[in-house]
Amino acid sequence: MANETTVPIARPDTLEGWIELLDDVVLPVPRASHDRVCKAIANSRSSMRDIAELMQDSPALALSVIREANLHTHGSMAEPAENLEIAINRLGLKRTEELLARLPALAEGAIPITLRQLQLISQHATQQANGLFAGRLARLWQDIHWGSLLFLSPLWPLALTYPQLLEQWQLRVVHKDEPASKVEQELFGVRLLDLCQALAEHWHLPIWILQGYRLLLREQQLLVKILRIARDSDHPLRQQQRLDADPVLRRWLNQPANSVLLANSLALSAQHDWDSPHSLRWQFLTSLYLQMPLDQLQQQLHQQAVESARQHTMPDLWHPAQALLWPWTPYRKNNALLPAAPPSAEDLLVWRKHCAELLAEPSRFTNALHLTASARDALVACGMRRVMLLMADRSGSSLRVHQIAGLPSDAAMLNLQVSQSSVLQRLLAQPAQIRLTPANNSRFSALLPESLRSWFGGEHLLVRSLSNNGRVVMLVLADQGGGPFSEITVQAFGKSAQCIEKALHSFTNR
Repeated sequence: MANETTVPIARPDTLEGWIELLDDVVLPVPRASHDRVCKAIANSRSSMRDIAELMQDSPALALSVIREANLHTHGSMAEPAENLEIAINRLGLKRTEELLARLPALAEGAIPITLRQLQLISQHATQQANGLFAGRLARLWQDIHWGSLLFLSPLWPLALTYPQLLEQWQLRVVHKDEPASKVEQELFGVRLLDLCQALAEHWHLPIWILQGYRLLLREQQLLVKILRIARDSDHPLRQQQRLDADPVLRRWLNQPANSVLLANSLALSAQHDWDSPHSLRWQFLTSLYLQMPLDQLQQQLHQQAVESARQHTMPDLWHPAQALLWPWTPYRKNNALLPAAPPSAEDLLVWRKHCAELLAEPSRFTNALHLTASARDALVACGMRRVMLLMADRSGSSLRVHQIAGLPSDAAMLNLQVSQSSVLQRLLAQPAQIRLTPANNSRFSALLPESLRSWFGGEHLLVRSLSNNGRVVMLVLADQGGGPFSEITVQAFGKSAQCIEKALHSFTNR
């Protein structure tokens, strides 16, 4: 991370100033890609399509050609070029060759890493768009492809000129959960979405890109309404009924242009965590858009991510497909683990609702499964991604799974003999909590049954035993994917455990 002192003092702080500065930035192109395109142009047997396909390997080159073509149509009656083939046809081979000669061609490793990382996200988004949407909307595949690749392009010159500002934004907004509006005002003097939209308009980028930014900036109420329906993914018939009852919302959702925003939002949120609340929101929305069950969508997302990584990743860049090899590592940057994100304000409202239900007197629960389901949901709402609740039998000699979340269904079949583990014996003797960390993980993991520990990969885990009427009756295991915890989630876990104990007491004494 660059120091604050390295940031130039005279950076712009107005929309006009940023547009003027970023519009003048010339993006470097990988030398290998540059050479291949130059040879193709010099070869009389190369078609426009052949040249356009070769250019796709370099997002910066594609953007430069489309910008150049649209610069010369500005103010004329011609429509802006929406894809690369139209742009090359409009420029002609001679002017395209002249443009290539003006672009700096560098070895790939010499291009600044922040720019390459951002372009990798754009390439990942394009792969997701092609895999998820282009086949279904074959007539519109060019619009989907180029809109997805260029959606984040207004940020590319910013990544080249002020990489440290984007890094500070990521640290503060994504990892420290500071308000984006406050951070952006401090770092840029303007909102990033406003800047992206203004620059996309200035460059005459494809209309679907402008529609995506307009949705994020001016149609948030519609987005909130559709997200509420999208979250109800377990009830597709109810989802359809709610959409049928609101034709305006249904038409808005089904716009083909939404595919560009969905693909980029999926790729960008997966960059930080496949299972974060932010990523899951876009997965729910895409599931609704495609009328596809969430688990099938997630499988396709992972497959497309792997295909993207095969084609585009480099050793010094982070691709979300790598996280699929380590599903317990929620946030990695340059292979360093960062704490999981804290629960959102919305998630904490849901958590408080579950806690209130647990604390209600007289008890509202009809049976033990009803109670443990509410307990599980409270733990998930406060940020836990994998949860297991086990109940002890009357003799305290065995533990049987009552509830799971974020674990394969096979985990629900687990039945443990307490005598097999000294740690389980200690936890069942009296209420206690163990927090596994890299410092103590090897010691405690060796003392836990392998059949239990194997479900919670990683080095961070919370284990707590809960009592009722003087006897331990429940064991709770929870983590945030196996990586470092958000401390807010750890505190909420402790409060949840207290609520569950009170619920157990109220239930048995009702």
